[in-house]
Amino acid sequence: MAKPKKVYKNAAGVRNNVDKTAKIGRNTRIWHFAYVGAKTVVGDNVKIGSLAHVDYGVKIGNNVKIEGMVYIPPLTVIGNDVFIGPGATFTNDPYPMSPKMVGVVVEDGAIIGARSVVRPGVRIGKNSVVAMGSVVTRDVPAETVVMGVPARIAYTRQDYDRKKKEWEESSP
Repeated sequence: MAKPKKVYKNAAGVRNNVDKTAKIGRNTRIWHFAYVGAKTVVGDNVKIGSLAHVDYGVKIGNNVKIEGMVYIPPLTVIGNDVFIGPGATFTNDPYPMSPKMVGVVVEDGAIIGARSVVRPGVRIGKNSVVAMGSVVTRDVPAETVVMGVPARIAYTRQDYDRKKKEWEESSP
């Protein structure tokens, strides 16, 4: 990660709450009514959408896009080049309200679909995809696509990229 700024300054007209101990990288934008907690580290070129809640002690890499209404609890680690869709929820307490918590790890290049829910302690592998609305209860291997409730492997990332390309090239 690049050297973070000492103090994050909101864009003109944007209201949010970024703790003074959070380290925010260069060219990072945090939108309306978002929260970034104490001792969180956010890399360069990150976008955090409106109403997102990034709790204390979270680590976020570079070139990450976090859409609106996402919840990221303490102990979560997010790699580089990750996309997190609107309303996705990560959890860190398998037995609420236990004082013992465990974070989620999202490796580089992963895509998390809208409204997905990720169980505490899960690792989402490099370049994997979690389809929208999935409930992830166990680790997701690298280069795979998971979907469903509970999420299961559906196909490979290579298949996903091929389907995406076909869709983008098709007539409207």
